Amino acid sequence: MIRTVRCARRVAVAAAVAGLAMIIPALPGDAGRPAVPAVGAASAVGAASTAAATPTPRRRADARSNPAAPGASVESRAPGLPATGRGTGPPAAYRGGVRGGSGLPGGLRSPGADPDPPGPADGLRRTRPCSPPGPAGPGAVAATAPRPAAELATGAHRLVAVIDTGVAPVPRLAGRLRGGGDYLTGGDGLEDCDGHGTDVALLLAGAADPGTGSGAGMAPGAGLVSLRQSSSRFTVRDDDGAERPAGEIRTLAAAIDRAVALGASVINVSEVVCVPTGRLDDTGAALRDAVSAARRADVLVVAAAGNLDPSGTCTGDPDLRPLPALYDGVLAVGAVDGADRAAPFSVPGAWVDLAAPGVDLPAPTGPDGAVVSGTSYAAPLVAGTAALLRERFPMLTAGQVADRLRATARRPAAGRDDRVGHGVLDPVAALTAEPLLLVPGPGPRSAGGVAAGPRTGSGDPAPRRATLPVTTPPTPGLPTVVAVGAVAAATGLLTAVLAGLRRRDR
Repeated sequence: MIRTVRCARRVAVAAAVAGLAMIIPALPGDAGRPAVPAVGAASAVGAASTAAATPTPRRRADARSNPAAPGASVESRAPGLPATGRGTGPPAAYRGGVRGGSGLPGGLRSPGADPDPPGPADGLRRTRPCSPPGPAGPGAVAATAPRPAAELATGAHRLVAVIDTGVAPVPRLAGRLRGGGDYLTGGDGLEDCDGHGTDVALLLAGAADPGTGSGAGMAPGAGLVSLRQSSSRFTVRDDDGAERPAGEIRTLAAAIDRAVALGASVINVSEVVCVPTGRLDDTGAALRDAVSAARRADVLVVAAAGNLDPSGTCTGDPDLRPLPALYDGVLAVGAVDGADRAAPFSVPGAWVDLAAPGVDLPAPTGPDGAVVSGTSYAAPLVAGTAALLRERFPMLTAGQVADRLRATARRPAAGRDDRVGHGVLDPVAALTAEPLLLVPGPGPRSAGGVAAGPRTGSGDPAPRRATLPVTTPPTPGLPTVVAVGAVAAATGLLTAVLAGLRRRDR
């Protein structure tokens, strides 16, 4: 009889455990969903222009809009169709890798079908010596746009594509940078003759200086994939025999397609070409299609709004439109100085979404005292913040991330502005504001800049609330599963109690 009671108790315990096992997995929960702490007034931009650090800083012009540079690159040349290219790339010892393939942790998108790598450009000729960036320099500057605490997000397990002049494998990008291709000379994209793409990458995702702990980019945990698409050091020959700077709208479109295929969730394009409105349909068709495809793939494209340059394509003519900043699905970024005033060179327009610091920033790759200016350097601060959001809120779509960036920007005093869009980037507010889904609040549109600069948040209209994102549907038959599990657990416990009482009576 004792053996019978013991057997009954074992069966009862097993039934109870089985019942609990049915209940626990079926219960809804927020496992893996990050908390969203409340935030008060929007945080202020960091210090004023870091140019004050040195009495007479050396200015290094934005390579995208330097009229003195022979063979000016995409932001300052006529929209034509030069050819693509290919390069040799850096020593293999520098080629770090980011996580790739399927089954990636942290929500990193699995790459799709990899298109054919870019081939060398026809008629490519180097017109000036290559000037690769040095390994030293201040890196990025935290005061440029206060970076959120690492506890909120670092961009870990998120892949950002940098379509630019290439990205050199400098130490602060070690282990997180890989090549995606070279549309000039056909290499891996890890050669940078201009230094521009490497500066952009460091502002976006550079690691902090190991000695001082300063100088980190906006998303120091993000992985990067570099695609070299333009350079002021090369020219290509047209069908008519004329030479022009390497890089074109067609290869920019191909680079965006390739970045999507390689698994990027954010794409930074610090390049602009201004096109007359009458030529948008034929000149920009391929680029428009590439941006639309990225949007359908849930990839956020962040692009510089462009720099005004009388000797280039963005001359200030009201009939000109900047590409790809113009397109829906692109988050267009203007530039402001350290006091949140719109930069005089930043191309204005109704397509500008928001702005970020881009005046007299310390050159990330040095030399000491050098500064850089341009919307090219404002864009990676926004792209880096987008990578932080895609890590912290993986349930948000690319469009919802863009809305959140616009809604949490520090708003101009007179409402939306054609130079700064919905306001100045506020990374901390973007990562902490409630509710989860935000859209820009109402406000009149202003055609010109705001003389007093954007407000810092007090008195601004609150962002409008939007419908929460659709969550994973509950498991079919959830009530039945819970009920059956509960009955099984209760029956098992009751049987165990009765068995114990019978044993005591005997």
